[in-house]
Amino acid sequence: MTSSVPEARDEDRARRIVVGVDGSRASHEALRQGARLARELGYDVEAIAVWASTPVTLGGVYLDLQWDPAEDASRALDTAVGAVFPAGRPAWCKLTLREGRPAEELVEAARGAAMLVVGRRGHGSGLAALLLGSVSSACVSHAHCPVLVVPAEGQ
Repeated sequence: MTSSVPEARDEDRARRIVVGVDGSRASHEALRQGARLARELGYDVEAIAVWASTPVTLGGVYLDLQWDPAEDASRALDTAVGAVFPAGRPAWCKLTLREGRPAEELVEAARGAAMLVVGRRGHGSGLAALLLGSVSSACVSHAHCPVLVVPAEGQ
């Protein structure tokens, strides 16, 4: 069975900057910097928020928190776009929500892109990085394109 949606050409994908957005100040700054670079180069931006549908448990009991992680991710994306583009999202900025593990999804989304831009939240070294993991470190290690890691303003 063939798809009716045309595949993006390699040159179209290469004219795209992927930006990871998670609601943090660092991700807002990543979107700001990714958009600035995209405009200077004549590229598009794809802002991506990743969510996971992991059930929350406490002592082996599943908690019903009336919480929707996809809705939170969508809200984080909308908030970042509103902060970076107060006059409204430009046509060259695409928004994408993905379910999964953030680093893996961002690396996959950036396959063939000109660049991946992510924020640095401050747990990037030492014991905290070993215990918590680091999306930015994983992206730098595994992406198939250049990666720009942007600290939050003032970090």
